[in-house]
Amino acid sequence: MIAIIDYGIGNLKSVHNAVRYIAPKIPSEVSSDPDFIKKADKVIFPGQGAMPDCIKELDKRGLRDIVIESAKKKPFLGICLGLQLLFEKSEEGNVDGFGIFEGKIKKFQPQKQERIKIPHMGWNKVQQSKNHPLWKNISSGSSFYFVHSFYAADVKKEYVTGTTDHGGEFTCAIAKDNIFAAQFHPEKSSELGLQLLDNFISWKV
Repeated sequence: MIAIIDYGIGNLKSVHNAVRYIAPKIPSEVSSDPDFIKKADKVIFPGQGAMPDCIKELDKRGLRDIVIESAKKKPFLGICLGLQLLFEKSEEGNVDGFGIFEGKIKKFQPQKQERIKIPHMGWNKVQQSKNHPLWKNISSGSSFYFVHSFYAADVKKEYVTGTTDHGGEFTCAIAKDNIFAAQFHPEKSSELGLQLLDNFISWKV
């Protein structure tokens, strides 16, 4: 059973549609019910929007503790904002994250000569930093779809599983134990995005 966290904002429908397409026989549900999330075998946290709003809505629904508990105990996939929440603090609203990973979420600050666009939006190549089950059948250098203005900084090397260049290299995928999180959107990344979601669904931790 797969729970897709519903906190009132986020790209929930497309993530759920992708999961149902890949694994129609596995029960999956978009839910803000703590009991359902607690019972789920795997959890996906899709992210979209601003981090302060996300934290506010999680607290409003009483979901913060159950999401943190899920990230510590069961296969957990964080997407975009779902990656950023795992860190200690964010410059976006100067809010605290879950603190599961050391590091800080910072805003892109391009030098004038770089001329990079913010938000970082569109397809970009992901270089795999190390092997991981969720990279199965996905080549390093494959392109995924990004939409974000903030990124994870000061990440411990042991947790970095993917990087991308946007005015400089930044961490775009992390992993630790039962957690895998990506700054890009697999549900918007065509066949390779579906492959990553399929790898998560079949992932045995």
